[in-house]
Amino acid sequence: MSYPKLVKDPTKMGVGRAIAVLTSGGDAQGMNAAVRATVRVGLYTGAKVFFVHEGYQGLVDGGDNIRPATWESVSMMLQLGGTVIGSARCMDFMQREGRLKAAGNLVKLGITNLCVIGGDGSLTGANQFRTEWKELLIDLVKSGRITDAEAKASSHLNIVGMVGSIDNDFCGTDMTIGTDSALHRIMEVVDCITTTAQSHQRAFIMEVMGRHCGYLALVTALACGADWVFIPEMPPEEGWEDHMCRRMMDTRSRGSRLNIIIVAEGAMDRLGKPITCDQVKALVTKRLGFDTRSTILGHVQRGGTPSAFDRVLGSRMGVEAVMALLEATPETPACVVSLSGNQAVRLPLMECVQVTKDVTRAMAEGKFEEAVKLRGKSFENNWNTYKLLAHVHLPDVKSNINIAIVNVGAPCAGMNAAVRATVRMGILQGHSMFAIHDGFEGLAHGQIEPITWNTVGGWSGKGGSILGTKRVMPAKMLDEISLSIAKHSIHALVIIGGFEAYSGGLELVRGREKYEELCIPMVVIPATVSNNVPGSDFSIGADSALNTITTTCDRIKQSAAGTKRRVFIIETMGGYCGYLATMAGLSAGADAAYIYEEKFGIAELEKNVRHLTEKMKTTVKRGLILRNESCNSNYTTDFIFNLYSEEGKGVFDCRKNVLGHMQQGGSPTPFDRNFATKMGCKAVLWLTEKMKECYRHGRIFANTPTSACVCGMRKRGLVFNSLSELAADVDFEHRIPKSQWWLKLRPILKVLARYDVDLDTSEKAALEHVVVRRA
Repeated sequence: MSYPKLVKDPTKMGVGRAIAVLTSGGDAQGMNAAVRATVRVGLYTGAKVFFVHEGYQGLVDGGDNIRPATWESVSMMLQLGGTVIGSARCMDFMQREGRLKAAGNLVKLGITNLCVIGGDGSLTGANQFRTEWKELLIDLVKSGRITDAEAKASSHLNIVGMVGSIDNDFCGTDMTIGTDSALHRIMEVVDCITTTAQSHQRAFIMEVMGRHCGYLALVTALACGADWVFIPEMPPEEGWEDHMCRRMMDTRSRGSRLNIIIVAEGAMDRLGKPITCDQVKALVTKRLGFDTRSTILGHVQRGGTPSAFDRVLGSRMGVEAVMALLEATPETPACVVSLSGNQAVRLPLMECVQVTKDVTRAMAEGKFEEAVKLRGKSFENNWNTYKLLAHVHLPDVKSNINIAIVNVGAPCAGMNAAVRATVRMGILQGHSMFAIHDGFEGLAHGQIEPITWNTVGGWSGKGGSILGTKRVMPAKMLDEISLSIAKHSIHALVIIGGFEAYSGGLELVRGREKYEELCIPMVVIPATVSNNVPGSDFSIGADSALNTITTTCDRIKQSAAGTKRRVFIIETMGGYCGYLATMAGLSAGADAAYIYEEKFGIAELEKNVRHLTEKMKTTVKRGLILRNESCNSNYTTDFIFNLYSEEGKGVFDCRKNVLGHMQQGGSPTPFDRNFATKMGCKAVLWLTEKMKECYRHGRIFANTPTSACVCGMRKRGLVFNSLSELAADVDFEHRIPKSQWWLKLRPILKVLARYDVDLDTSEKAALEHVVVRRA
């Protein structure tokens, strides 16, 4: 794949410039990935890069706290939690004298670009520093601490922020660095507690972090199907005690052996009085007599290794931050780089800070609907989905609609969460839900049975496919399938699976000309580790597989710590789709990732071997090479292993690992549980509307292209695309979409591995404005 030639050479953009990077405020997993990317991309552009140790305190104290960063000094940082360069709460920087000292330290080193990774307080402090910069320079010249020439050379300070906070409390970004990892820690604990609670028929009250933001509590409740959640943005209505106890009793009466209640640490009632774990525990014990336990997770949530998502996020944000600094002018406002959907965006820092403050003010004034809206679209969607699934009032009036659900293709983590959400949302809409066992074959053979609210209890945390799944395609069984649809009066079909789900759905649509029974609305929910379903940037299960690969790579790399000069060749799944290999390369810090979409030959292989040989001369004596299983039929994993072993003789030795089916197994990650839940709900609501549109002469008749769609995530939201219309963008032979967004991240992987390639900055994010949403 050739990268477009740029007007501006990115390797010269930073020549003569100096960048300092610091982490401030509370630590968050993924900060090290952001620091690593900032340092390496800064050096790649020709800039000097400095670490500022101990946050703003190091900036004020100067001296050894501000040290030059090298390529090797950020090696092996990716998998470490916390922040390697340290963070400290700094009172001195809040005083003008402290900021004066900090300015003097930066000017002496010629640093005029500052990258701050922290929460809203840290970023507000950075903006104040930038605003005062000219006055600080005047004072420093007057007091003789710096010369006129030094002041002139550092006349302007550029600031770019990256939000590192496990609370996800910064408006303007969908996810802050550290949030996904904190959710991993929380869900690990919830899964463990669920098993012990079921054994003893207990109720568990769990307090999670988040200060004034309920994001962690809300997503946890959504992902584990909690009975109740307390968040500061939306305190419970008056009389909540009766309502909550009634719901807990309902859950037990339906056969559940446990209750889970999630409390955000900043939770309060409508009068602003705090709601605590102990208070809720006492209430449940007294009113219901349940055996109740409470658990406060505390700083466990901040610890541990960062998730794959946070590593990729930190790396992408680090690249974007350097570009934003080097492209900034004195007129450019201080900005934060953040994420909207899967898009990197730049937003004016103070606009984001203002909206974040507006949320706090709205909560204080009791404008709770507005507070939820101000938190952003992602938060609001989570809240609405939670309300729909948790506030259970099963409808008395039935719709007389039957919706069937089928799993197709290889199993993956998160499929069961999607089935659970689909079943429950369907029941709440008044529909009758049916489960089809063993894929399209089960549909043809009539392996169909009703599935109830209780049947899917506890499914969101279970891996694999409980319904059973097969790769068999429907084209040769259309006679049997149409008879089965008629026999069971199926009015709509939800197909959950990978590329087979898409192509199988397309075969059913093409069969409509011959079989009237197939003229029903259909929706495909992408669920595959390969992430190769057209119409969606992400598939359920891909995040879980990516974390499995990343964790395994960490362990494999660590195994070489005591063995000098070793290169590992690791084969990943994905069919012909290189998503897993590329993203795992980013999150594990690979030297190369071979994929089908980016053709390679002996010249590239030779270049990679030479690159590793040079690397072994530095202090970093480990290499990691990822290979997608179908990237090339001749350059197999064995071939690459043999080539590297031969060419590296006397310099490094090689080991190979084929990860295999462990990538499809295990419990789904919080991202996959949450994503599957939202997709399942959205799919049923879409089908409900589509059936109203297609209702004619007392029956449902759907034969338009738009009545069979893929429910997918595209850039910044969930969208529905027609199966037929998507076909033009599909390479059916290799089972991949023709255009894939993540290919634009490939140059980042190469730059971070120290290859001399063009970093395509033509896709850089432009400065946008915060869209304020009010009730």
